[in-house]
Amino acid sequence: MDTRTILADLKAELNRLNQAIAALESLDGTATAMPRATTPATKAAPKQAKKRGLTPAGRRRLSAMMKARWAARRKQAAKPTTKATSGRRTMSPAARKRISAMMKKRWAERKKAKTA
Repeated sequence: MDTRTILADLKAELNRLNQAIAALESLDGTATAMPRATTPATKAAPKQAKKRGLTPAGRRRLSAMMKARWAARRKQAAKPTTKATSGRRTMSPAARKRISAMMKKRWAERKKAKTA
């Protein structure tokens, strides 16, 4: 089948469906004054969506709000902290000494086991 035959069959089917719809609507009493358009040439062109954007006043208002927001963030970041911490906990000198002694003991035991 070539495309012309297929198109002709589809248009015929569309006409049959439109006639059936019109007949059913007339039984209901909801028939429209104008029959349905069957060809693309008779259909109304779709409306283009209105392009929405910011007005100059809205743009100024938005700009002022963002500038204030970023100024507040810079101000907050510039505040000196009471103590400079890196987020890590520090070990007391006694704990360091205890761990050092423990590790030296462990290394000595390994060295002893390795030579034996």
